[in-house]
Amino acid sequence: MGNFSAGRFVRRFGARAVVAGLGLVGMAIGGAAQAAFPERPITLVVGFPPGGGGDLYGRMIATALGKEIGQTVIVENRPGAGGNIAAGLVAKAPPDGYTILLAMSGNLAVSPALKPQSLPYKVPEDFAPIGLILEAPHGLFVATQSRFKTAQEVIQTAKEKELTFASTGTGGAAHIGMETIKELGHLKLLHVPYKGSGPAITDMIGGQIDLFFATASPLVPQVQQGQLRVLALTGSQRSPILPDVPTFKELGIDMTMTQWYGLAAPAGTPPAVVKVLSENLSRALKDPAVRNAIRKDAAMERDLPLDQFKQYIVQDIANYRKAATPDLLKQIGQ
Repeated sequence: MGNFSAGRFVRRFGARAVVAGLGLVGMAIGGAAQAAFPERPITLVVGFPPGGGGDLYGRMIATALGKEIGQTVIVENRPGAGGNIAAGLVAKAPPDGYTILLAMSGNLAVSPALKPQSLPYKVPEDFAPIGLILEAPHGLFVATQSRFKTAQEVIQTAKEKELTFASTGTGGAAHIGMETIKELGHLKLLHVPYKGSGPAITDMIGGQIDLFFATASPLVPQVQQGQLRVLALTGSQRSPILPDVPTFKELGIDMTMTQWYGLAAPAGTPPAVVKVLSENLSRALKDPAVRNAIRKDAAMERDLPLDQFKQYIVQDIANYRKAATPDLLKQIGQ
């Protein structure tokens, strides 16, 4: 039996049996390799500088995911171009699950909808969606000394005369959101772009700007401390943290788009690896500490895995394309 050669085996059982046997061996080896994922630390690429709102969410989910998956998840900050630089890097990374992206509405929905020709990647083609993490509403903010006490007052005034609103950049999610509100509400609003929320808030408090429209979560502490007032929020329902603040939908302006964050891997990442990442992300989002960290600033966790997240991204791209009026495209140079 020990001298039983490969040739005799083939003659007795046939070449097909040999191929089948080799296939079983390959499956066993491949299964063992997949079962071992992850064998080393995972890098989460974040398109914000350290300390920014998106960076804080990235570090929070990196810690929570690492705890669930049994490996360190390292945050690598690659800021620039509204998160598009980070997305471009991950799109071209090895598709092995060890380099993933903190995806967000800016780099995976707004930019692909409004300026796809300027991007070094395509959405959704160049990514394997892992799962949605959270949604954060955009908010309409005023200074505490503003003459506007309610969103209804702003809407009524802006129907009659032009008001100025600030955002943190032309073509960003917040800018497009307020332009959508302008169109749906038939309002007279002039956009004034800033390079950050700090200068915008300073000018609003100083009276140079009437309104500030931005992702609400980073500014909730200033609202709670009485430094700013938020008059209305996007989203489909009120925030439990700000229960007295109405949604734009309640006010008759059906603008529900939010700032969202999720995880995505490069296209071509093995489905089994993406599934491991997605299942551990879902478990991380069930952690009470993670939920509390998300909800304390008016955001809400959203566990949409895999294909559900892909469909969500595709729909959000469609929403932003619908919002792209000729005037808006002219503003952003498209």
